Amino acid sequence: MKEYDYSQPWEYFVTICVHNRESLLSEIKNGKMELNIAGQIIEKWWLELPHKFSNIKIDEYIIMPNHLHGIIIIVEKHKIIQWFKTMTANEYIRKGKQNKLTPFHGKFWKCNYCEHIIRNEDELQKIREYIQNNPLKWHLDRENPKRIAKDVLEEEIFRHSSLKEIVACG
Repeated sequence: MKEYDYSQPWEYFVTICVHNRESLLSEIKNGKMELNIAGQIIEKWWLELPHKFSNIKIDEYIIMPNHLHGIIIIVEKHKIIQWFKTMTANEYIRKGKQNKLTPFHGKFWKCNYCEHIIRNEDELQKIREYIQNNPLKWHLDRENPKRIAKDVLEEEIFRHSSLKEIVACG
């Protein structure tokens, strides 16, 4: 949104996708996430964010087979997302060289990511619900290359006018 000051502290809903939407991070079994080594790397560095950046807090998050959804409260987001993407990609590469992970081609993360300013408690609760239920609705997820239909709640969240895609390549 042109009139919004994105440098102000706010709750942000962030989605970061693996390049080419490859399912490298986890599997969904019985509606629950089972993180593989790559997913554990992603979770480790996601949880490290508040230690690296004292101006943020982490709220609800989920690591899906090919992306991460999370809510963070931050002031200066670009540096935080770039740091997170760098740390996770570097560790994935190190584990890949040890033959512990499936190699990927090119970049690990897509250059861009999506963010959404959470404007009120109702919206925050809807996004928390969406994140918590994301594994159960993987077959409807917009990031799933084998998506079979649309998720109504996902469409409502992503249709919101403040959703913006940010380019953050390193």
